[in-house]
Amino acid sequence: MGRSKKAFCDRRNFLKGAATGAAALLGKPPGAEAQQAEAGRRLAPPPSAEQIAMETTPPAPRVDVYTTDRPGADFMVDVLKSLGFDYICANPGSSFRGLQESFINYGGNRAPEWITCCHEESSVAMAHGYFKIEGKPLLIMAHGTVGLQHASMAIYNAFADRVPVFVVLGNEQEINFRRGDVEWKHSVQDAPAMVRDFTKWDDSPISLGHFAESAVRAYKIAMTPPMMPVVITANGQLQEEPMPEKDRRTLHVPKLALASPPAGDSGAVAEAARMLVEAENPVIYAGRVARTPNGIKLLVELAETLQAPVQDRHQRMIFPSSHPLYNSGSFSEADAILALEVSDLWFATHRQTPINRMGMVNRTLIKPGTKLITITSEDLFSRSNYQDFSRFAEADLSMAADAEATLPSLIEACRKRITPDRKRAMEERGKRLAERHKENRDRDFEDAAYGWDASPVSTARMAAELWNQIRHEDWSLVSETVFVSNWPGRLWDFDKHYQYIGGQGAYGIGYGAPAAVGAALANKKHGRLSVNIQCDGDLNYAPGVLWTAAHHQIPLLTIMHNNRAYHQEMMYLQDMANRAQRRPDQAQIGTAITNPNIDYALMAKAYGMYSAGPIENPNDLGPAIRGAIEVVKRGEPALIDVVTQPR
Repeated sequence: MGRSKKAFCDRRNFLKGAATGAAALLGKPPGAEAQQAEAGRRLAPPPSAEQIAMETTPPAPRVDVYTTDRPGADFMVDVLKSLGFDYICANPGSSFRGLQESFINYGGNRAPEWITCCHEESSVAMAHGYFKIEGKPLLIMAHGTVGLQHASMAIYNAFADRVPVFVVLGNEQEINFRRGDVEWKHSVQDAPAMVRDFTKWDDSPISLGHFAESAVRAYKIAMTPPMMPVVITANGQLQEEPMPEKDRRTLHVPKLALASPPAGDSGAVAEAARMLVEAENPVIYAGRVARTPNGIKLLVELAETLQAPVQDRHQRMIFPSSHPLYNSGSFSEADAILALEVSDLWFATHRQTPINRMGMVNRTLIKPGTKLITITSEDLFSRSNYQDFSRFAEADLSMAADAEATLPSLIEACRKRITPDRKRAMEERGKRLAERHKENRDRDFEDAAYGWDASPVSTARMAAELWNQIRHEDWSLVSETVFVSNWPGRLWDFDKHYQYIGGQGAYGIGYGAPAAVGAALANKKHGRLSVNIQCDGDLNYAPGVLWTAAHHQIPLLTIMHNNRAYHQEMMYLQDMANRAQRRPDQAQIGTAITNPNIDYALMAKAYGMYSAGPIENPNDLGPAIRGAIEVVKRGEPALIDVVTQPR
């Protein structure tokens, strides 16, 4: 369909930041929603006398009181409190009932505070998202065999994303303390065995002193790069039995001292600096290099020192998106590539093309003689079975070290080697890269205008409308962008470490919604506006996390990317059908989420959350976002259901 020149300019101006008019909010404003809910409460019948008595009469006192002194769980709480956890995320489980009671009563439900989750996978994913904002782990409780099986997918995501999660696993190993068939089914001899291949360390302490040492050791191991989940088993007997007299006299909480991240060898750093300074077209390829806000500053400093472009792996917020050196380089032009905390360098420098239905043809994307330099803590730890390290990249110089810790010495080494002639050449290169960066940004704005008035709503329009509402706020995007064609990364200005947290790690679906809630929990005390662009298929894995957000008053703006399909899998099926010269139109079978369509606004309301939609007219989107932001600024979560184009 043709577009008038005036319409094109109007859309382009919007994308550049101009305000636009839009239709009225589709759905009721926040005040109307509250009034409707209040009316519903008034129509509910009053409770009967019997119901009132049941709710107000205290339970009869137990006669089988067997713990009259401090239980072991109290000391375990002292140990875990010393590690500085802010929150505990957990779905209730009887195998850690002793610890839960001690945290609530002895520990006062403060530092850490208990966060009630509806699924163990959500508990871990919340901790995953929380760490990527706050830089510190959350404590997770899991119940025996079944709880750990529920949590295992989220643990694997965190493992592959190099995120530390501290899992305390309830278990009853001593058979004399297993009460009935249920506890036999939920107990195990080697509790962490199921996740041992995708955690960094685990232990099953047999005494309170053993628990204290192992808990502190586990925290230290989890927080040493490469960071990964750890598991400590909390034996039910240790939790619930009274502390022995000798233990009360001798037990103490070990002191925690975190290890300094390892930096690269000075000789290797000097050689890397030589290769980079002498290169005509160096490229920096950045993965999870920025562990802290300072990591972003250091990477900018290195890029500007070398006037080298930074190609983003999109795994964290690592470089300002409006910087002229951002994504302005090309591997095909590079004569030196510096890969920082990148586990899939081979796939970045090669392309695979399927041959018929069997095998692949591989071709390199870099020219002969290009030097590859790697700095990564990935080389300090690996597993045999879960091979998430990708194919072997043939590097010319490899440093087994933490990239962020190595950057200061690398920057200094580069500066020492830069002569006036090299500096002039670098500055000229920087000018060319800045022009390319501007061309790329202009092209993105132009491309975003296509399908501007389409219904369902284009993902570019959704991202642009959202940016127009949040750009002057202290915002944080707590979801990934790959499933919306990275439009936020192409249209928004990212410059702070908390403004993008990346994706799942292991690409396990069910991560998005709980990770966003966990990240929003971290942003809450900072007063930031947390924004989640939520895929529909992902939310259906564990929608109960919406209740957790509503119950704990976690302010989060969720925009549903409701394309009514597991669309990536649909594209794979279409490709397979085309290769086999069969019917690609049949790819919706087993992938579409239709007939009936899911009303996510109604789902959110059912969990106690403000919502609007489903929105199909793009002109209704801006006002809907404004109304939802009002709710979030009051300290509540809100969801807008947007029916969207596939990508």
